[in-house]
Formats: sequence, C-alpha cells, structure tokens
Amino acid sequence: MPPPNPADDSTPSTEHAPEPRAGAEDAPFRYTAALADRIETAWQERWDREGTFVQPNPGRPGFDATRPKFYCLDMFPYPSGAGLHVGHPEGYTATDILCRYKRMKGFNVLHPMGWDAFGLPAEQYAIQTGVHPALTTRASIGTFRRQLKRFGFSYDWTRELGTIDPSFYRWTQWIFLRLYDAWFDPDAKKARPIADLIARERAKGPAREGGAWDALPPHEQRAFLDAHRLAYLGESTVNWCPRLGTVLANDEVIDGRSERGGHPVFRKPLRQWMFRITAYADRLLDQLDGLEWPASTKAMQAEWIGRSEGAEIDFSVSGMGSPLRVFTTRPDTIFGATYMVVAPEHPLVAHALAHPTPRTDAALRAYAEGASRRSDLERMESKDKTGVDSGLDAINPATGQPIPVWVADYVLMGYGTGAIMAVPAHDQRDFDFARAFGLPIRDVVYDRARLAMATFARLAPDEARSPERWQGALASFLGLVVSENTPPERFAEALRGVLTRRQSGDGTSVAINLDARRDEAPGAVGRQRGVTEINWLDALEDLGLASFDDLAGRFEGAVFFDRWGQAFPAAGFAVNSSGPGLSLDALPTDRAKDAVIEWLGRTGRGRRRVNYRFRDWTFSRQRYWGEPFPIVYTHDGTPYPVADRALPVTLPELADYAPLESDDPTPLLAKAAEWANTTAGEAGVDPALLPPHTPVRRECNTMPGSAGSSWYMVRYCDPSNELALVDPAADRYWLGPAPGERFGGVDLYMGGAEHAVGHLLYARFWQNVLHDLGYLASPEPFKRLYHQGLITSFAYQRPDKTLVPSDTVDEAGDGRYVERGTGVVLTQVTAKMSKSLKNVVNPDDVIAEYGADTFRLYEMYMGPLDASKPWNPRDITGLFRFLARAWRLAVDERTGRVRLADAPDPAVEKLLHRTIAKVGDDIERLAFNTAIAAMIGFVNAAGQGPLTRDQLGRFTLVLAPFAPHLAEELWSRLGNARSLAAEGWPEHDPAMLRDDEVELAVQVLGKVRGKITVPAGAGPADAEAAALANPEVQKWLAGKTPRKVIVVPGRLVNIVV
Repeated sequence: MPPPNPADDSTPSTEHAPEPRAGAEDAPFRYTAALADRIETAWQERWDREGTFVQPNPGRPGFDATRPKFYCLDMFPYPSGAGLHVGHPEGYTATDILCRYKRMKGFNVLHPMGWDAFGLPAEQYAIQTGVHPALTTRASIGTFRRQLKRFGFSYDWTRELGTIDPSFYRWTQWIFLRLYDAWFDPDAKKARPIADLIARERAKGPAREGGAWDALPPHEQRAFLDAHRLAYLGESTVNWCPRLGTVLANDEVIDGRSERGGHPVFRKPLRQWMFRITAYADRLLDQLDGLEWPASTKAMQAEWIGRSEGAEIDFSVSGMGSPLRVFTTRPDTIFGATYMVVAPEHPLVAHALAHPTPRTDAALRAYAEGASRRSDLERMESKDKTGVDSGLDAINPATGQPIPVWVADYVLMGYGTGAIMAVPAHDQRDFDFARAFGLPIRDVVYDRARLAMATFARLAPDEARSPERWQGALASFLGLVVSENTPPERFAEALRGVLTRRQSGDGTSVAINLDARRDEAPGAVGRQRGVTEINWLDALEDLGLASFDDLAGRFEGAVFFDRWGQAFPAAGFAVNSSGPGLSLDALPTDRAKDAVIEWLGRTGRGRRRVNYRFRDWTFSRQRYWGEPFPIVYTHDGTPYPVADRALPVTLPELADYAPLESDDPTPLLAKAAEWANTTAGEAGVDPALLPPHTPVRRECNTMPGSAGSSWYMVRYCDPSNELALVDPAADRYWLGPAPGERFGGVDLYMGGAEHAVGHLLYARFWQNVLHDLGYLASPEPFKRLYHQGLITSFAYQRPDKTLVPSDTVDEAGDGRYVERGTGVVLTQVTAKMSKSLKNVVNPDDVIAEYGADTFRLYEMYMGPLDASKPWNPRDITGLFRFLARAWRLAVDERTGRVRLADAPDPAVEKLLHRTIAKVGDDIERLAFNTAIAAMIGFVNAAGQGPLTRDQLGRFTLVLAPFAPHLAEELWSRLGNARSLAAEGWPEHDPAMLRDDEVELAVQVLGKVRGKITVPAGAGPADAEAAALANPEVQKWLAGKTPRKVIVVPGRLVNIVV
C-alpha cells in the first residue's frame, strides 16, 4: 500500500507554501513560513540558553548512571566557504531524529558535532584570495555552525571541536609519537612500546643474531628500531604535482593531471613519514566480522586489504647482482611462465637503461617517463595493454630456460614486489598482453575434461583415431571420466574400458550437461533432474576440433588455450610441468602449489609468503595547512621526537603560502626558515636524546587531512581534557565494549560510502594501536555504520550527453527543456549537485520559504534513507501542508487557543496507538519515510478533530523527533513548562494493534469479484457464508452451486464453480 499523500487535503494543491498571513483577520494564527520562523528561532534560543542537549560525562553533575548510553556520530564536515547544500543535512537529520527518540526512551545520548578543517581546498582558496586559511576556515566554520543550528539539530555544542584547534591537534601529535614509540609484536599480534623491543633484544645477550644489543654501535641500534617502528621514514612512489606543490592521492589524479586545477602530475620516489598499517592487515580483516556494517563496505575493505597466500620466487637476471623477486598466488603454474613483467619504477628498469642491450632503445626510456604521469588508479583501470621489452632475460628456475623481461604499467610497484611472472594461459591479463606482443602461451593446468582430452590424444590406439570413430570414442570417454570424477591416474584404465565396450557394440555416448560459459569445463555433469543435457559430441563440435590431428596438435603443443582464445584461470590438474628435480604433472592445484613451495624452499629459490594488496599509509604532505609533525632532524638527517611537554607544535605564520613550484617535492613550511631552523632545546627535545644547544631542523612536511578524522570520535568523549587524550572512565562508558561483547565503539556512525577504504580504515588502525597500548577500551571505533544515500538534483543534458548549467535552461510550455541561446532540446536528468552545473540548492533558501521542520520532514520522506533521491522543490509543499494540518488540529487559527475534545473518539484512539507503535518501530529501523507516512495518515484520519488533551500530547511527542520546533510549541501551549526533550516516548497498548474486523478478497474462478468484511476471529464457515451472501459475488455465480470454497484466513475466499 503506498504511503498517504501529504498533499491530500481539502485545500487545492498549490506549488508553493502559503504566503505569511499572521495579521490576516480570518486566520491570524495560521501556520505559515513566517510563524514557523518565529517558533523555530525562539525554541532554538531556548535550547541553547538552557543547555537542553548538554550530556554530562560519568561522574559529572547531572549524569544519570541508571540510563543506558547511546553514542551517535555524524561524519564531521569539511567547512567550505560555500556552506551547506541540501545534501549535507540528510544524514544529520536522520541521526537527530534517532537521538531525540533515544533520549525519550531513557538513554544518555552523546551527539556531538565538529569540523574537519585542515586540507588542500582551504590552502588553495587562500592562495587565490590572499586571505590566510585560518581566517577563511574560521569564517566557513561560522557559516556551517549557523546553518546547522538553524535546522534545530540536538547536538551537544559544548563538545564542539575542530581539527585546526591547537588544543585538538596537540593530541593528534601525541598519537603520532605513541606510534613512533611502538612496534608490532608478531607473536603477541599487538603493538607494544619500543622499550619492550629493546628489552627483548638485550635479553638475548651474546647469542643475539648480529651481536649483543649493548655492544652494537648507536647507528645500528637506531636502524634496527626504525625498521620496527609503527611510524617510520620510508621511501615510496607518489603522485607529485609541481604546480600545487604537494603529493596527491590516486583519486585526486585524472588522466595524469590534478583533479583540482588540471595541473600535470608525475610519479616520484619520496622519503616521507609512513605508518606500518600492513602489520595490522590480518587484524583489520578478521575484526570486520564483528562489526554491524553494510556488507558492501566490509567487502570493499577486505578487497582493499587484499590478503593472498602464495610464494615469493627468485628469478636470476644476467648482469644483476640480486634476483628478480616476484610474488604469485599460483606457484603451481611456474612452468607456464613465458615472460616477466616489471613496473616502470622497478630498479631493474634503471639498470636496463644504464646497461643497454641490442633490444633496448629510446622506447624504454620514453615508456618509463610516460608511466610516471599516470596514477596507480588509472593504470589499474586502463583496458589498453601497453609495454616495452627491457632487453633483459630472466631464468625460469623450474625450466632453466631464459624468458624475456618486459616493462608494463599494469604492474604496480606498490603491490607485491613490483614484478610478476606472466603465465598467459592461466591469467587473462597476461593472456591479452601476450597476444598483443606475440609472446608464447603455454598450457600448464587442465580441468578434468581437458586432461581427459589430452590423455585420449596421447593414448588412443590407431583404430580409435580414424575420422569415423575418434569423436564418438572421445565423447564416451569424456562422459565416463567427468560424470564419475575419475582421478587422472585411472584415466588410462577408463579409456581401455570405453574402447573395449565400443568394440563389443555397447558404445552408447554418455549424455551430460554442458555449461555454456566458456571458462568452465565443457561437459560439466548435471545430476539434477530437469537440467538440460547436451551430448559430448555437441561439446566437441563447439570447440571447433576438425580432426584427431587437430586435437592432438593442441595438446602436444600445449597451445589449447591459445587456440581457444582465452585463459583458463581456474584450478585443475598440472600438465606440461616437469623439469630437473620437480615434477607436478597430474597433481591437483592445491597439492601442486605445496610441492612447488616445498621445492623452492629446499633449493633456496623462494619461500611461502602471505601478501597484501594495500601498502603502508603515506602520512606526509608538502602543504602548509595541516598538523605539523612533532619531529626534528640533526644535520645528518636523523629524526628525533619532540617531548610531550612541548606539544602542540604549532604552525608558523606565513605571509606567502603559495606552493614552491619544483620538479622535486619541497615542503611549503621550508619557507618559514626562522621556525624551521632552531635548537633541540627550543624545539622541546628531551635533553637525554640531544643536548639543548644542538642545531636542528623541524620536519617541514605536514600531516594529511585524514589525521584528525582518524581519532576525533574519541576526543568527543572528553574534549576539554588538558591532561590526557581522554579520561579512561569517559572512554569506557561511551566507547568501551558492553559486558560479554568483543567490540565497543560508536553505536551509530552515519556518513557517505565514499569513505569506505580511506578514513574508515585509518581510524580502525589508530584505534587498534591505541587499544593495544592501553589507552582505549575498544579495538574498534565504530560498532554500527550506516551510509545515507546521495541527494541529487536535476541537471540538463544535450543530445551528445554533455551537461549544461541549470541557469541557462528554459522550460518550454509543452514540458520540454531548451538551452537558452541555442534552442537545443535538453533532457532532464539527475546528477550530483555541482557549482559548475548551477544546480546546488541552498538550504537557507528552503528554510526561509518553508521552515526547518518542513525541510527535515521532506528530506526524510523522499524515500529510503540509504537510497539516492532527486531533490524536487515541487514535492516539499505537501510536507508543509501536513504540518499546517497538524497545527490546525491543535490550534484555533482565529484565536490561537488549543482546541480540545472532552472525550476521545475510539477510532482515533485506536489509530493513535497504532501510530505510536509504527513510528517507534520505524525510527529504530531508520525507516523514516514510512514513519512520516504513518503520522500523515493519522492526521488525515483525525480530520478536523479536535483531540483530547491526552491524545494531542501523545501525538505531539510522536511528532517531536521529526518536527521538534512545532512539537515544542504545541507542548508548551498544552500547559507544559519544561521542554518535551525531557519527556518519555508514549506507550501503546498492544491490544489496540489488533484488528476488530478484517477485509477479505473474494475470488470466483481465480479473479477477484468482490470484498467482504468479517470479524477478526471469524472461522472458515463464517467467511464462506459472508462471501456467498455478497451481492457482487452472487452476480458472478449466476445461481450456480460452488464445487469448492477455499478460505485463506485473513486474506481471501476462493470459490470454484
């Protein structure tokens, strides 16, 4: 049943809200936009004045320890100069409704708001305008705060924080130092202080590999510790934009240019701060199972982490002192490796360019330079196969044969070792590359059917190879071994049996199911009844086998898949896989993998390895507007931490924050020479580490925008604490696991799905580390995650699919849209709101026309919360009129007095109980659109009213989470002195939810011919009697006696004539 139409009223539908009529003689107290504005601003001021939504912490005055807790958090916004658009408040409105409801249900609710305010956009805006980013960002925060308060969101503003506040990023720097001073213990599977690592190494004494710890020179001790720290200096290849003067993330690079500004971007190796997040790969994967997150988000994180088991294999390359090391998940296919591929950034490429061979020319240099202008994301997504021969050969350790080493940008230096062994017969990407460049394709794995074909081609006697007999004999053989799952070692015996039976005249071919998909076994047996069966003869014909010699040629040459036209990546049985000291033939894939790994380890040519797709977290940026690092360097580049007592390290004032345009990454803070060059004492380095007079240089990179957002949920629990990251009691209460539970965290975290693998993964990493080190109670930060859908806007598209700005579009009288100036007919589509398309809707304008309560209702009524929905200003009017009817139900528009009935209408009372139950249940399920539909239905059913005081009070409480301002006003007019935010959710009587009567459809010969109403408890005989007595039914029976009457309780009566 569709939800009721909020515009269903005796008043004719209009496109816009009524004009303010507060002074009109006929209805001076009508609900108008002007009245809504007065009501809303008055109640917002009172909430602020009385601290209505301030939530004390445990142990503080006003805290009620008897209540359960509910921590609800929105992903905090980046405050841009443009302010909010109508897409922002969708999630905020949803969480506000839930938080108001939870308070009414007796919960202590933590619902804070803050600002993710560092980052590149603010810096770029400052460069364009010449205004310091601190000033523009503070102004933007002021705009966002004003807008959010105007919505009436019940945030506890006493907990407001911003990542740009030194009081906040002091603790961001403190966390960095804790990670710098920690290592991951693989035995304990947790982070531990670096002092524990020193103690462990010292305890080994002289037996320690490399010598006793205390006998090592300081630089060796430091190198060992730095190789274990969770925060360390490492070199990685990054996207460097000289014009912007900073490193860019992969998703900030499009076609070799920066998303912001369209400037050229190059791939550069850079030494910078990194986090050893890969040490937590297994923890981050395993813990996903305990989180109430969308399955799609869990899958994205698992895919991003990309755990895979396999082997590292060393290939020797002539002229190189070290082997070419590859990681593969399919070591069983090593005999099929016909070439190698390395990433353009691999050290082998530099070696090849420095030692040219006859096969090496300018093409290699040009290719490497071209690849440096493409991001990893572009290289992964590209469908074009490009590459160049390096001029070098590697030796396949299994065959002892040389194979060429190619350079191609589909291999990434950041994944595995930056090199692969290419097995084109069993990897489609390698297959396509081999086809493109004429490289060999060699079969080394067959499924059971193909292995049987190969056996037949090798062992069939002459009489079975004749043109008249070979197909029938092969079809019978395949039918037997596939249907019976015959092991390969019994193939010869099975073949003899088939040929013997055929010779004796019992040679019927075996019919089986053939899956039409080409990547599966031809003739996979179908055992279930009703499955379409196709003869193996048809399967052989589909393979295009012209003769027995054609069959034999494909298998003897190991070119079946080359001739077939695509790779076979699935598991099966090893073939063509025997060499000196290693034979895999006929082994199933899992056993073949183990055999190869054992052989590699025994011969020193490789080892078992677990690999991960994601890399360590690059944490340095060459920007000004970010958190400074609490690190200094001595003249030789050795890093030293700043002491905790010297935090925060604040940003220096810069008059010029334009990027330093350079081909080599140069930090912007280097411009602040006086700040950067100092002494250890002035910088706050512990004298035990460096004498105070030691000249040092501060780290001039800054932290990325993801730094503050990786832990802000913790600081909300105790934002004013100057002595600790968070008070342990507050952390345990708000974020700690409940008794018997594995994880705690935020009870509901609301935000966009675009943060699935960035912010959410980084926050989980920091939370895990701080939990291991004893600072936080829960290893996970977010217990439940929910992604609201995107609110789109109308856009206009030309026939060539290009979009035009909305302010250049005219609406023709016939409902068509045309481009102004050209007359081109446009198609109306939905698209993401964009400044360039001029389709951004400012919520300030909507609130001015309808009020905040109407805005809140409309955004929640548009559709399911997690669905994308187009903003349509014509639809909002109905929600405004719904509130006007709710107001009119309670207030006399002529006098302003509350309208009350002396006694309740029983039907209205029953519906009110149903509405209370329905709305409460829907709020719990975040099904706000259907909750609003239930309230609309109640108001429509109540008609002109009036309601009793008790009924009106209960309905007002139900309405309160959705339209809190109007509800507060009605509650006050009912004579209540305190805010309804302190009231409980109304109770409903379960008995009122049961129907007294039910409506049943009546079918005659399978078609509905009428409807009847019977008592809810009526039995089949009563339902049958009522159906047969129905005039409409009698008309269709035409005097005939029914042969059979079937009653489906509560649903229908089916009459068979």
